Amino acid sequence: MMINILIALAAGCASALMFVSIVSGALISLLLFYLAPLPLMVAALGWGPVGAALGGLLGAVGLAAIVSFPYAVAFIVTIVVPACWLGHLALLARPAEADAESQVLEWFPVGRLTAWMAGFAALTTMAALLTLGTDSATINDGLRTGLQRALSPRNSADADRLIDALVSVAPPAAATVAMLTLTLNLWLAGKITATSGRLTRPWPDLRSTTLPAMTLAVLSLALGLSFVGGVVSLIGKIVSAALFVAYGLCGAATLHTLTMAVRHRGFLLSSTYALVLIFLWPAVALIALGIADAFFGLRQRYFQRRSMPPPTTT
Repeated sequence: MMINILIALAAGCASALMFVSIVSGALISLLLFYLAPLPLMVAALGWGPVGAALGGLLGAVGLAAIVSFPYAVAFIVTIVVPACWLGHLALLARPAEADAESQVLEWFPVGRLTAWMAGFAALTTMAALLTLGTDSATINDGLRTGLQRALSPRNSADADRLIDALVSVAPPAAATVAMLTLTLNLWLAGKITATSGRLTRPWPDLRSTTLPAMTLAVLSLALGLSFVGGVVSLIGKIVSAALFVAYGLCGAATLHTLTMAVRHRGFLLSSTYALVLIFLWPAVALIALGIADAFFGLRQRYFQRRSMPPPTTT
């Protein structure tokens, strides 16, 4: 028990140090900042979310004492709560309905974990923007001032147009980055704990990842709100960006399923991901594929045509 507590406390301190390293301004600090949830997620998956939460609170106390109270609050909201809650959800299990008398367990679906990550990405992004102001004009002015200070552009019409364009795309871009980093950290934490033998749940079949049916309705509502204006429009854009990333992940799962029988499958998949990483815009095709699968059940149709049993939905 004592070793578990020490590991959780060490994880909380490590996450806090990685989070606050962004203050240094060094390039490596950006990588450490994005990986800040990783130690806490590893502790939550391998040693339990309660211990990880205690470690995160200790790290927040250290930040409040050494740096400032606002940094401690930001650490709890953006790092501790998502890391510990996602770790808790990942370890939830119940007896399978069809095997009530056996020891077969039904684990929390990865698709719902993905939806939770999208929710956390949207909430943390919106919380960060609300520190700049409570209305869209004040938030945009704060973003514009920060970008002018960071880019130090010359006063010209072209520079002003560039900054205005960056201000408009910054909130959804921040939500996209938050969603991607949460996904990466949870995947890495799962791999680390599985390799160490501490992961109690079996590794899921990620090709069967499916978002809850209501997610499409939430995305439609968010897209509609993004045209309203004001803070409501900002919320709509942020939620839409996070959910688009979620459907892009489902699109990747669909692509892995539909190419199971394709020759040179490895080359096709690696080329697709290389195009996404280099040009970014091909990610739109993955998002469209994920939404099409939600509408038309492409993966289910694939298995039905081949008379194959679909993998367990996760």
